[in-house]
This record gives sequence, C-alpha cells and structure tokens, in this order.
Amino acid sequence: MSLGTLENLITTTVEGLGYELWGYEYRPHSENGLLRIYIESTEGITVDDCASVSNQISAVFDVEDPIPMAYILEVSSPGMDRMLFKPEQYTPYVGETVKIKTQYALDGRRNYKGIIQNLSETAVTLEIDKELHEVPFDAIEHSRLKIAEKQG
Repeated sequence: MSLGTLENLITTTVEGLGYELWGYEYRPHSENGLLRIYIESTEGITVDDCASVSNQISAVFDVEDPIPMAYILEVSSPGMDRMLFKPEQYTPYVGETVKIKTQYALDGRRNYKGIIQNLSETAVTLEIDKELHEVPFDAIEHSRLKIAEKQG
C-alpha cells in the first residue's frame, strides 16, 4: 500500500460525501494500526457526520483493501486545538500559539511552542520568549494549535 493511494481513497470518499479532508494520521502497528481521519465543514461537524464518513470509508476500504493489516478507524472533527497538516492551514492562525515537533533537530531542538508570527512558502516563523525561530514546513513531524493557551 502506498500513502498516495491511501490519501487518494480517503480524499475521494470524504469529499464525495460533501466534507473537507482536514488531514489524517496513519500509524501502522503489528497488532492494531490506527487510521485517524479529520473532517471539516463550514456548517461544523456532528457525531452523525463522523459516523457517515466512517461507514463509507469502511465500505470503500473493504473493497480496495489499502491497509492489509488490522487497524482501528477513527473519524472526528479537527477540534479547537487542531493538528495542522498543510502549510496553507497555518494562515488563519497567525497570532495564535502552536506546538511543533520536528523530524530532526534544528539548532539543537525538536520541540517548539510559540506564537505564529509569519509564514513563507517554505517555513513558519514562531515567536518564542521574544525570539523568532523559523521552522521549515518539510522538517515538521506534527503540529498542533494551542488555542486555549496564550504564551507568556
């Protein structure tokens, strides 16, 4: 299974039901893998929306079998403290706090928590303790908004 095939099946199914695919996480594991799909809609997301997408994904995956091992499927809204999967998802959150973990150390650190100050095509600039830190998008392992927290 390729991640491109998996993403294509998820995107096609979610958008076919009228939702936006915010992102997904796939964590293979020898016993039970985890596929977590985040969906978004301008009207908001309900439990029924998640159930509808889950049922449809399950049906498509039963036919296509993109994950050849046992896995748990979870479908949810991104929530307030949402993960950010794509560079364009950062734009509405300039001025908000984000927590980022990088795939490898940048200037001796992998964990960043700061206020989004600026975006370029290739990086996000964070203010951490009154200093600016540029984190390239291609170095980010995962990133999550921390709306409920203000840095200080």
